[in-house]
Amino acid sequence: MEVTEKLYRLRQKMREHGLQAYIVPTDDFHGSEYVGEYFKTREYMSGFTGSAGTLVVTETEALLWTDGRYFLQAESQLKGTTIRLMKIGEPFVADIPEYLAETLLEGACIGFDGRTMTTAFAAGIRKKADKKKMLLITDLDLCGEIWRDRPAISASRVWKLKEEYTGQERREKLRVLRKKMCKRGADDLVVSALDEIAWLLNLRGSDIDYTPVFLSYMLIRKEDAVLFIQEGVLSEEIQSELFRDNIRTAGYDDVYAWTEEIPEKETIWMDDRSANYRLVLAAGKRHELIIGESPLQAMKGIKNSTEIRGMKEVNVRDGVAVTRLMRWLKTRVGKEKITELDVAHKLEEYHRQMEGYLEESFAPIIAYAEHGAIIHYEADEKTNKQIEPHGLCLTDTGAQYMGGTTDVSRTMVMGEITPEEKRLFTLVLKGHLRLSTARFKYGVSGENLDCLARGPLWAEGLDYNHGTGHGVGSLLGVHEGNQRIHWKIRKSVSTVPFEAGMVVTNEPGVYLEGKFGIRHENMLLCCEDKQTAYGRFLRFENLTMVPFDRDGIALELLTEEERETLNAYHATVYEKLSPWLTEEENEWLREATKPLVRK
Repeated sequence: MEVTEKLYRLRQKMREHGLQAYIVPTDDFHGSEYVGEYFKTREYMSGFTGSAGTLVVTETEALLWTDGRYFLQAESQLKGTTIRLMKIGEPFVADIPEYLAETLLEGACIGFDGRTMTTAFAAGIRKKADKKKMLLITDLDLCGEIWRDRPAISASRVWKLKEEYTGQERREKLRVLRKKMCKRGADDLVVSALDEIAWLLNLRGSDIDYTPVFLSYMLIRKEDAVLFIQEGVLSEEIQSELFRDNIRTAGYDDVYAWTEEIPEKETIWMDDRSANYRLVLAAGKRHELIIGESPLQAMKGIKNSTEIRGMKEVNVRDGVAVTRLMRWLKTRVGKEKITELDVAHKLEEYHRQMEGYLEESFAPIIAYAEHGAIIHYEADEKTNKQIEPHGLCLTDTGAQYMGGTTDVSRTMVMGEITPEEKRLFTLVLKGHLRLSTARFKYGVSGENLDCLARGPLWAEGLDYNHGTGHGVGSLLGVHEGNQRIHWKIRKSVSTVPFEAGMVVTNEPGVYLEGKFGIRHENMLLCCEDKQTAYGRFLRFENLTMVPFDRDGIALELLTEEERETLNAYHATVYEKLSPWLTEEENEWLREATKPLVRK
């Protein structure tokens, strides 16, 4: 069925229910970034495959909102669908609540499936709708009625992550969590975010691609807890261990009734960014609610010593795989036919050679030439481009290992490049190096540091349309938490100061549509630096161990400090990776990491 036919059928359903607008978010029931096949209704309805976007269908038009990572991809995938692209953050582009308020008449009815919309998103719509006396109908899964061959909800087996990887027992995590609940005045905490539940219970699953989590909710009370989970996914051993920690289980969909039936005198804490709207409506019928960030966000965001050791170990293993890929590509291009998909398959081969490898942490981005300008490009059989012995190839890849999660971007020189490509390659690298060496007082957040990475580009009137850094989980989501590096201050996004133990990426870039893209990305660990009369200072340590392609560097554009920083990093890369490599591979790496010297 074509997209236009799906939209026609959706509008028929809308008329049956008296709706003037219907909203199709990307989310599952938990506000997850990546979702299982069952939940890909927005992709099914629109044809747009990006991980972020919301479709709005009215009686006369259809629109899709997405962010700067996906502008080029969405423009391509929406051609011929009658769906208009709304570029979030661009001038004169209304957000969804504003659009609905401006477009619909007073008293209009807006429908959506309240299970697949976060409370924070729904609250913004409700605020605008109330001003025009518009009605929200929140229990309609109209897309599910159209999608006849819809996949079943995943119900994978849950597995235990041992303390040698977690560094902390489940019981201790619960003890700390309950202290935070007590301090906030909460009797109960309803947890919807899947990575928070997996981290808290030291359990993992595979209900979502790239993220080892399982579909569930949790109710944490003062003395006990309830895990709402699908039948048959827990082994008897795990159920017994949960019972010993005073955690009982109930049906996955029972969470709504349980939450509604909590004694009226008790106060319930919920995070509106992950709790779906239907769940908060159920909780709020008879209870006082605390709506705010889950305490588990900060708890899992600060890695303990065991998790830090694991993250360092897996980044070395991942560095071996990516460095082998770099060597293979740079020595083979032009001598044999190599496509973007060939590179992705080769990396998977190298990943599988590494101890503890489980799966990719996101779909690999292998983007040659003009495809590099599509920030979240993913090659398929239609777009798969042959890599030629000239120009740039941008790779952004990551993996899940026993012990941690990785995320790394490298831009590789395939042969002759233009002066423009070399200049911009170096400007992006300058920003990356400046951020990696930052030393800063405790209390600083990503908003304070972002200009270090963007500065060399801003000086040239250039920029990139994505954040500079995001948190990374420990065998969890490749994007996590509120620790991030970005320049734009938004009221809807809380400012989180850096803490020792946080992991964040460093990924400036530049993208010229129709020409090429460049991105240099490492994972950074926030560490204690020193204490002086002026206060406590923090710094970053590189976790990623992969060389930067020296063939792309215009040495004259680097300062002496930047050159020394890069040389020191490359010396560490060689030290960490060489024990894992063959003699032939070591010879190549020695050349790739040798010090840059001014002539």
